Amino acid sequence: MSAFEFFFSFYGLLLGLSVAVLATGAARAFKHRKAQPVGWLTPLIGVFVALDIATFWEAAWVNYRTLPFSYGLLVGGLIVAVVYFIAAALVFPDEADAPARLDDHFWANKRTVLCLLIVANMLGMCGQLAVNLTRENGQALAISYSVNALIYLVLVGGAAWTRNRAVFAVAIGLHTLLYLGIAVASVASPAPAETPLGRATAEAAE
Repeated sequence: MSAFEFFFSFYGLLLGLSVAVLATGAARAFKHRKAQPVGWLTPLIGVFVALDIATFWEAAWVNYRTLPFSYGLLVGGLIVAVVYFIAAALVFPDEADAPARLDDHFWANKRTVLCLLIVANMLGMCGQLAVNLTRENGQALAISYSVNALIYLVLVGGAAWTRNRAVFAVAIGLHTLLYLGIAVASVASPAPAETPLGRATAEAAE
């Protein structure tokens, strides 16, 4: 096992727990759907959080796989993964929580969930900038990451602070479609071998 594989197994385990807590909450909500209507607000934010975790997971593989292992890298990954876990745990109510409509739980926790995602993504972007600035085309990558971060802040930040259902649906719906579009495009047109993602994919297949 390489140093990066050791780090990524730890990091992936923590992010995987976030997905697991989301899936558990979704299953519980579906199980009790007759007594507690699910609606569409909680499922939408749940799907977005899951896609956000998957996107961050992929970004960690692409950007950090060439770095030497260090305790600092482990702690950084731990902080981001714990932030994601807390956000994921707040999407659906726990069994021990007092019975409440899912929409009520959504409005009570939506801002916290999205703000935690913003914190995780900004921490991740800082790490990506630090890694890529010294690489070839580092400035172009920095500009690209900055534009992506601006789009994220506008859409997710707007969704975090609004109390309007339509505004939330448009903001999070657009970013969810963006994630899905990237996923489809990555399958339809895999990254060229000369790019970091392409090299990572090719080496993983060997």
